[in-house]
Amino acid sequence: MKLARTRSAAAAAGTVLVALALVTACNRESGGSGGPGGGDKPAIGIDLPRSDSDFWNSYADYLKKDVKADGINALPLSNSQNDVTKLVANVQVFQNTGAKAVVMAPQDTGAIASTLDTLAAKKIPVVSVDTRPDKGDVYMVVRADNKAYGTKACEFLGKQLGGTGKVAELQGALDSINGRDRSEAFAACMKEKFPKIEVFELPTDWKGDVASAKLQSLLAQHPDLNGIYMQAGGVFLQPTLALLEQKGLLKPAGQKGHISIISNDGIPQEFDAIRKGSIDATVSQPADLYAKYALSYAQAAADGKTFQAGPTDHDSTIIKIPNGLEDQLPAPLVTKENVDDKTLWGNTVGK
Repeated sequence: MKLARTRSAAAAAGTVLVALALVTACNRESGGSGGPGGGDKPAIGIDLPRSDSDFWNSYADYLKKDVKADGINALPLSNSQNDVTKLVANVQVFQNTGAKAVVMAPQDTGAIASTLDTLAAKKIPVVSVDTRPDKGDVYMVVRADNKAYGTKACEFLGKQLGGTGKVAELQGALDSINGRDRSEAFAACMKEKFPKIEVFELPTDWKGDVASAKLQSLLAQHPDLNGIYMQAGGVFLQPTLALLEQKGLLKPAGQKGHISIISNDGIPQEFDAIRKGSIDATVSQPADLYAKYALSYAQAAADGKTFQAGPTDHDSTIIKIPNGLEDQLPAPLVTKENVDDKTLWGNTVGK
């Protein structure tokens, strides 16, 4: 795979003797070893962030397939289950078992700084997927432009509603860079382009039950709600549609009383909902590319290679961030017009 890169000036020298400790870690997963020949490559530690989201479960499936297909020497995968203390413990196991690079997706982007500092001191590079840590050095962040998510959602809903109406915004966790980026961009766009739309911000901490409860309360106060922005379809889609159906508010697109809904993620369930007219659009986060390039960059890091800001050969741009580099992968808007596009990962996952 060819990427825009430069080789580092110095290669790692010497052999590090590691003691095998902590035989098991929090929520370890089997099936994480590399394919044929993987053991001859530097070991990569991979932590999955959670298993309560269809998006992240798809990402995990892609990772496992790519580990085998590319012969990555992956240590047994761990899953921190949206708990930073478990992530810290899992990373400690990676250190103790000889990881030369670590792939993670910290859901709390502020609390991971000290762990990143520890890894940097041990010269273990980190690839962060989907989330950009607030502080602490990272080798590469593999992520889409989350501000663009919020802007695309605003522009789509604004046009759908003709510039007036009431919109519920099911926000992610605001201690996460993704939640902040999407929320700030959505708010700025609405204020500038659609000032007559009233937005109700509902923080959810990325939890579907919290989103459902807050949406139910909002509907009791504002039964004329006519728009919803879900910042994470993987956790919000099912409870949101179930609630609307229970209240008799799940009208198909084009029918009177339809609530216009746009989501973020690009999972197959969202695509099915678009086809049925239950929701109108989603922004497709590239779960397949997240896995592919996370592993590619982790392998490159372990091999002592470096990258520079600029365009890549996979339709993205690497940008400089205060604590490293970020590869901003494309994330297309999906509507009824292009929902059957075979190049969208949501139409190929599991096939």
